[in-house]
Amino acid sequence: MQHSGTNTINTPRLLLRRFEAGDLSDMLRNWAADPAVQTEYGEPVYSTAAEAKELLDKYISGYDSKGFYRWAVIEKTSGQNIGQIAFCRVYEDIRTAEIEYCIGSAFQGHGYAGEALSAVISEIFGTTDFCRLEAYHRAENQKSGRVLEKSEMKITDNVERFRQQGISPEGEVCYCIEKC
Repeated sequence: MQHSGTNTINTPRLLLRRFEAGDLSDMLRNWAADPAVQTEYGEPVYSTAAEAKELLDKYISGYDSKGFYRWAVIEKTSGQNIGQIAFCRVYEDIRTAEIEYCIGSAFQGHGYAGEALSAVISEIFGTTDFCRLEAYHRAENQKSGRVLEKSEMKITDNVERFRQQGISPEGEVCYCIEKC
């Protein structure tokens, strides 16, 4: 499979780039320690610098692989790390990836998640041979659903994660976009 890895992407208001050691304080302040963000994102809350540094180190070491896709979302006007967008699962055999994202509470409602998602979709379909990108959200998280819809992803009956586990997406709404 042709991978591009985590390349820098510029949008009108955002810089999507690899995580760096200097992102630690913004991660903690803006999203990783926020229970409202992390609960919706399905991740634990990282309440100490040591916990967040361990997570950040994991992200940074992942860039050794061309098949690792995780972008820090940087707001250009403030220069702050306001969230992240990543492929949490890659299924090379069927050229499919599952996207996840989070934006800090103070930065939600400004279209940043949708801007980042649309940019990643365009970049990946232009530089790799992925054919399908998938995502899902809990049914009650309607804000995330609006982000996915605005990115031109369409509701689908299932995503690969659930298919491989042999379960139906109870309480989740599944989306996909296909290139091939």
